[in-house]
Amino acid sequence: MSSSRWPPWVYSSGEEPDYRFSFANERTFLAWIRTALALVAGGVAVNAFDLSMNAALQQVLAAVLLVLGAASALSAWVRWARSERAIRQGQPLPPLMFTAVLAGAVLVTALTVLVVGL
Repeated sequence: MSSSRWPPWVYSSGEEPDYRFSFANERTFLAWIRTALALVAGGVAVNAFDLSMNAALQQVLAAVLLVLGAASALSAWVRWARSERAIRQGQPLPPLMFTAVLAGAVLVTALTVLVVGL
């Protein structure tokens, strides 16, 4: 175990897993990062284009998408770290409630744009 691996709380315990599990965990992390980038891009687009809705509501929708994007990026890293540690320790993968929050917030945002913005 190398002391230069970061974060140490992930790598300080357990055993080196089969590299395929670590790579799968990394691919999941990257998928969450793509989701975060898409949410940020959606927030920028909602802010940039005239959606024929109240300007304040449009700003709120843009802000919600930007916050969801930032939260998704943070959640991606936390999920990667917790999962990597669980894999190293031979424990079940930890649950993540953020997916339900994200799905609900995206649904509400999309319905708001559909109903109010068109």
